[in-house]
Amino acid sequence: MERVKKKKGKKSTIRRINDWLHLWLGLISGIIVFIISITGCFYAFQQEIKDRIEPWRFVEERPEPFVPPSRILDTAAVYMPGQQPTGLTYGHSGEAAAVGYISKASFSVVFINPYTGEFLKKQTPRGGDEFNFFNFILDGHTALWLPHEIGKPIIGVATLVFVVLLFTGLVMWWPKRWRKATRNRSFKIKLTGSFKRANYDLHNVLGFYSLIFAFILAVTGLVWSFEWFDKAVYYVVSGGEIKQGHHHPHSDLSHKDLPWEDTMTPLDRAWYTTLETADDINGMYMTPYPADDDDPIDITVYHLRGQWYDHSEYFYDRYTLAPLEMEGSKYREASFADQLAMMNYDIHVGSIGGLAGKVFAFFISLICASLPITGFLVWWNKR
Repeated sequence: MERVKKKKGKKSTIRRINDWLHLWLGLISGIIVFIISITGCFYAFQQEIKDRIEPWRFVEERPEPFVPPSRILDTAAVYMPGQQPTGLTYGHSGEAAAVGYISKASFSVVFINPYTGEFLKKQTPRGGDEFNFFNFILDGHTALWLPHEIGKPIIGVATLVFVVLLFTGLVMWWPKRWRKATRNRSFKIKLTGSFKRANYDLHNVLGFYSLIFAFILAVTGLVWSFEWFDKAVYYVVSGGEIKQGHHHPHSDLSHKDLPWEDTMTPLDRAWYTTLETADDINGMYMTPYPADDDDPIDITVYHLRGQWYDHSEYFYDRYTLAPLEMEGSKYREASFADQLAMMNYDIHVGSIGGLAGKVFAFFISLICASLPITGFLVWWNKR
C-alpha cells in the first residue's frame, strides 16, 4: 500500500521540469523583476505628484486664445541660447506650454504661459545639477540605471523570463483534483496560520489573481524592449499584416526654393489651420524644426485630457502648407491593430482607465514586486 501511495503522489516528468524552471528562472531573474515592478509602482502617479508639487505647470485660465508657437519659441530661446528645441507642447486651457530640448547628454524643459508668452520656469531633469526623482525611477525601470544599450536588453530578457514564470506558476498552482480543500488552498489566503503558510499563500494565490493583468503589463513593456516582439504582436492582432516602421508623408522638394510670402511662420500658419480643423482639442504637440528637407510639419492633437492614445496627427507640406494625409495617423480612423499600438502606453501605466486604472496598475505592479520575495522565501523555507 505504501508503495502504491508513493507512486500516486509522484510528479510527472513534465511537472518536475516545469517546477525546476519556475524555481531557477525565478531565482535568477528575481532581483531584476523586483526592480522593474517597484519602480513601476513609484512611477504610476508621477504625473499627479508633479502636478501637486510643481505649480509652474499651471496657469490661470483666461477667456482668450493662446499665443502662437513662434512667441513661445522666442521666449524659450532666451533661456536656452544656441540650443534647438526638439518639441513644443500646449496643454489644456489651464496648463503651461512647454518647450523641450533633448540631447544625448541632457534634457531640459522651459515652461511658458501660453496666454502671454511669459517665462515661468526652466527645468533640467537630466544632465543638470538638480536631482529629478522620477527621472531616476524611470531610468531604473527602463535600463536598471545602466547605459540604455546595456540595461534595456537586460530589462527585456528579464520581462520575457517573467512571462514564462507566469505560465509555469499557473501550472504549479493548478490543483490535480478540484476538491474543497484544494479550492481553499488555491483561492484563499490564510494569514492566521504559520508564517510559512501565509507566505506560500501570498505567493500562490496573489500570483494567480494577478496573472492576466501582470501578463498585460509585461507584454506592453516588451513592445518597447524588442522590435521583433512589437512586430509579432502587431502581426497577430492585425491578422497577418506587417507593421511599418515610423513613417510620415513628405514635403514636395520642388517647392523648396519658393519664397515664403506669409507674414506668419509656416509653423504658426499650420497651428492656426489645425485649430480650425481639429475637434476636441485637449493638448497639442509639434516638432518646431523638422530635421530633413522633405520632412513635413507634424502637429499632434490629443483629444482626451490625461490620456495619450486618442490623438490625431496633422501633416503639412513645409513649403506650401498643403495638408498631407497618412493612413493610421488618426486614432479614431485607424485599424484595430493601430489603435491597440496607440493604446500601449496608456494600458501599461493604467491611465487607459483614468485614475482608477492607475491605482489598479499600481497594485498589480506591487504584487509583481512581491512575487520574487515570497517566492524566494518559499524556496528558502524548504531548504
